[in-house]
Amino acid sequence: MKQMNNYIDEVFYQHDAMLEDVISSIVENGMPAISVSPSSGKLLTMLVSITGAKAILEIGALGGYSGICLARGIEGEGTLTSLELQENYAQLAAQNLAKAGYAEQVTYRTGPALENLENLVAEGQRFDFFFIDADKDNYENYLAYCIKLANPGAFIVADNVLAGGSVADPEAASKRYSAIMKKFNVTVANHPQLESVLLPIGDGMTVSKVKK
Repeated sequence: MKQMNNYIDEVFYQHDAMLEDVISSIVENGMPAISVSPSSGKLLTMLVSITGAKAILEIGALGGYSGICLARGIEGEGTLTSLELQENYAQLAAQNLAKAGYAEQVTYRTGPALENLENLVAEGQRFDFFFIDADKDNYENYLAYCIKLANPGAFIVADNVLAGGSVADPEAASKRYSAIMKKFNVTVANHPQLESVLLPIGDGMTVSKVKK
């Protein structure tokens, strides 16, 4: 799996100073190096652009790498709302998004994501595109909230669904969340309100369309 992803990144990734600066800033701030892979980021940009999404919700900001990738896909006016548990992570992400020229389009909400998701529901907010990349224990809860907050035909993308390949390969090193991801994938695949597929890019992404 790693070999395959290295090949994809090597062939399809072009030098991107802005995103490489984000990676450097994450390391400099002592944050975990767990941003999406370059090809996964490129896929996010393409999916937002293809779907024409104008209102995007990101669950898990880290240092802003995926946020920039999502914002790049917005054509014309559009907004990114990003949920992040840790204030210092959100601050760094906001700085990086501002450097990339998206300060006016992005809003950060800090604190537990489930509380913020409940607030968004109460406010009557609706979104066209969702990206889930936060604590794995709550993936199914996040999915349920995304469906509640979705406009008809919205897309929901979830990262790390292959858990380093361990969901499919018994010889791959198991991760703490391997069993959680296995269950999540089955839920997504069989959900009556979703049409879904799993793409083996990066650490695996499920892409789901909310049925109209």
